Amino acid sequence: MTTSFAPLTVAISDLVPHPANVRSNSPETYDAENIANLKASISVLGLLQPLLVQKLEGKYAVLAGGRRHAALKELIADKSTKGFTAKTKADCRLVPDDCDVTTALSLAENITQAPMNALDEFEAFAQMMEVDGQTPETIAKTFGTTVAAVKGRLRYGLIHPDIRAAARAKSITLDTMKAFAEHPSQGVQREVFEALTKDDGYLQAYTVRQALKSRGVQVSDDIGAFVRADYEARGGAIAADLLEEHSVLEDAALVETILLEKLRAAAEEARVRLGFAWADAMVRYDYATMADYGRVYPGPIDPDEAAQKRVDEITAELEKLQLEMEDEGLEDSAYNALYERVDALEEEARDLQEAYSAEDLARAGVIASWSSGKITLHVGLVRSEDVVKEEGARGSSSNPTGEETSDAGEISYPASLAEDLKTERAMALGAAMALHPEATLDLTLFKLVSDVLANGMSVTQAIKVEARMEYRTHAKMDEIDETSLEQVAAAHDLLDLSWLDDSRSPADQFAAFRALEAGEKAKVVAYATASTTQSCFARDQLRDSLMHDFEIEVMPDIRAHWTPNAALFNRFKKAWLLKILGEDLGLAQEAVTLASSSKKEIVAFCDKLFAEPFATLTDAQRAAVAAWCPPMMQTAGLAFDEAEPAAETPEPDGEVAQAA
Repeated sequence: MTTSFAPLTVAISDLVPHPANVRSNSPETYDAENIANLKASISVLGLLQPLLVQKLEGKYAVLAGGRRHAALKELIADKSTKGFTAKTKADCRLVPDDCDVTTALSLAENITQAPMNALDEFEAFAQMMEVDGQTPETIAKTFGTTVAAVKGRLRYGLIHPDIRAAARAKSITLDTMKAFAEHPSQGVQREVFEALTKDDGYLQAYTVRQALKSRGVQVSDDIGAFVRADYEARGGAIAADLLEEHSVLEDAALVETILLEKLRAAAEEARVRLGFAWADAMVRYDYATMADYGRVYPGPIDPDEAAQKRVDEITAELEKLQLEMEDEGLEDSAYNALYERVDALEEEARDLQEAYSAEDLARAGVIASWSSGKITLHVGLVRSEDVVKEEGARGSSSNPTGEETSDAGEISYPASLAEDLKTERAMALGAAMALHPEATLDLTLFKLVSDVLANGMSVTQAIKVEARMEYRTHAKMDEIDETSLEQVAAAHDLLDLSWLDDSRSPADQFAAFRALEAGEKAKVVAYATASTTQSCFARDQLRDSLMHDFEIEVMPDIRAHWTPNAALFNRFKKAWLLKILGEDLGLAQEAVTLASSSKKEIVAFCDKLFAEPFATLTDAQRAAVAAWCPPMMQTAGLAFDEAEPAAETPEPDGEVAQAA
């Protein structure tokens, strides 16, 4: 049955919602933000489709067109909009009072209209500009959206017609079609499209973007922004886009020429300032190429009077900043600012106390490369033909990180850091001992009796079996990894301490202790002994063979009790972190990528990496991350000469146990 509805006009004030409208239970549909586009369209173009209404209680209830009704009410309320008042008439069609399909009518209008094809929308926007003479600004006003959003749609509508036709035919996806908008020239788009489709292969958006990159550099790209002024000054062609940031510097060769000139200038400036023999540049850092270079590093020098004064000033300021950073109420932004200041001061102090030798300056140089949106300088590089081959000669390292380390070989640990690492290792060993009560009980009893019966010659200085807990000092005790502390605390919670009752006499406590089961007694003794472990690195098998073997038994892998974290990485030089990532962990590409990042960013990366190894790691990389620790901290498989710190170790004196 066909029903005709009589046309009429109704004052907006006489319109009310209809209870049969299928959207009546979704009031959010009519919120101002959800009808903003419709409101803008009606304001400019008027009401294009009449409302479907029915006479109810003297008013006209809107059965279909609830969003248009809401937009009309918004226009009345908006005092900045002209031509809409409560008396303004709206075109309607009247549903008879006896109609018994009102709900069906409302539903039909909402579900029978097919959604608009996205490509139709893009092309319609383009046609409004090309044929109707509209601008992105007038189009935005008509549809209540932003100019940027309009330009975004226009860019897709202005893609070469053949490519749009391919999208309509579904021979390429809409996303692939959109990728061609990365270059505003339809000619370039067409050339790339033909080249990529000549073999009838499946075309992906990624492939399109990669191909277009060879046809120019966007002005929003870091390189494009860096060279644009010089590029324009030399008359380089620019393909303009509706969105300025997508305009393209079309002469890629000229872009690279200008970039290399700027890199060489930066390298030369650094060469003159630092006194190196040569300077060079490369557009992008290449790990394999850089691996062919050796490297020299500045060595310690005695600063002159002025430099020493500045070093003293830096030391005083660092102490002050350290106290400020310990404030628990400090906001993250303030803490980060302090951290960056500390990093800068430490680097300044190193520069004042280190210098390259005249020999190294005479053969080394600097290379500038472009990385992460800025110029990165790689200093102290030695060409392969100039590398000194003699064993122990300076400059024989091939560290590719571009940073300065204090030695071309292994990482060297400052005395303060070495002492703190000893403390952390002692804590890990204590946790391991607490988790192996029977073995630790035997060790404790053996030490007690042997120290007495073996003519006072101690069998080991690694533990101090006395009636007090070992006090451990550490510069950042509240920031170290807490695994060993948690393991020891868990072991403590499992102890049977019912005998340790202050209300009892010592004799009664002793009797209760003797009555403990053997296993419980072993746990108590092991916990007490674990609390006496001395700060140390890996043991000397010759000087303390007992503890060397015992540590391998109870702590074959320190990583079961300790994990490197930000507190440790913060105390490493940036170059050390990159060296660890690239050489120890096999993450060479990551080291290259991070080389131009700040130390803070590299510390954060390492902290996340060790907290939970990334799913993208290979099995070998995952194993390396799971096993890594500063070499002297590990127990198994380390010879003494590899593990011993550089500083000379005093002989133990019987009172203060010394790490062997």
